[in-house]
Amino acid sequence: MQKTPATKRQPTGPQRIGWIGTGVMGAAMCGHLLHAGLPVSVHNRTRSSAEPLLAAGADWAAGPTSLASSCDIIFTMLGLPQDVRQVYLAPDGLLAESIRPGCVLVDMTTSEPSLAREIAMRAAQSGASSLDAPVSGGDVGARNASLSIMVGGEAGDLERVMPLLQRMGKHIALQGPACACQHTKMCNQIVIAGTMIGICEALLYGYRAGLDQRRMLSAIGGGAASCWALDNLAPRILNRDFNPGFFVRHFIKDMGIALKEAQQMGIVLPGLALVNQLYLAVQAGGGEALGTQALMLALEKLSAIEPESR
Repeated sequence: MQKTPATKRQPTGPQRIGWIGTGVMGAAMCGHLLHAGLPVSVHNRTRSSAEPLLAAGADWAAGPTSLASSCDIIFTMLGLPQDVRQVYLAPDGLLAESIRPGCVLVDMTTSEPSLAREIAMRAAQSGASSLDAPVSGGDVGARNASLSIMVGGEAGDLERVMPLLQRMGKHIALQGPACACQHTKMCNQIVIAGTMIGICEALLYGYRAGLDQRRMLSAIGGGAASCWALDNLAPRILNRDFNPGFFVRHFIKDMGIALKEAQQMGIVLPGLALVNQLYLAVQAGGGEALGTQALMLALEKLSAIEPESR
């Protein structure tokens, strides 16, 4: 039996904010809301990762249903589509019976377009609404509140949460209805995949050619090769810093979604397929928790370059 849509309620007075997901990026993004003096309740599978936010003034929520019954706007920043499905659609999830009418759910996870559509339909049936709003900019963008935020959903809902999104990012744009921005994020990840292999191969070439790598980066960074990844990730590679701004395992997840969607659309993305295979090699070598710049490790192995020699 189909659930009858509930009546939306527009809140009056200060809005209570909920946040689920306090990982590398989520903690920084939520922190900007707290630093603005906004009332925030947080939940995470592992409470320890939320402790800095709790120390900064956030309240702890026992779970998704607790947030759904008490908050007007709820953000999620999770790892995998299955995490999103569990948090939103499980019997004890955000879209259980306890959700407040008029609540806006904002999923900032890079997830599956079909799942974004399903959440939007379930939210509407409950008298709530949802936006899918994946981000680009990595840990640096999250810390500096300079993320690019792609939004799918209704313009009125975006207008309502825009002041909060502006605390986290600088480039915020509605891409279309539910799931449109997940497709936009796939385009973003396809570009990043191609850019990362280009940067790593350029550094390998420069190394073998005996160039001063930093001088080389300075030179090409002022021309057509200039981009965020060149400025932020190439120096990390030179410093052998493979700590995550964005996990390899999450990038593999994103590329897998893009390749699946491409297959369903009847298009071929050979470049993305190649980069995906190389990242799978990084993962197989134990690097799934490293940052995306760890692609260099797979390429060094293919070229028989020992890291100790660099």
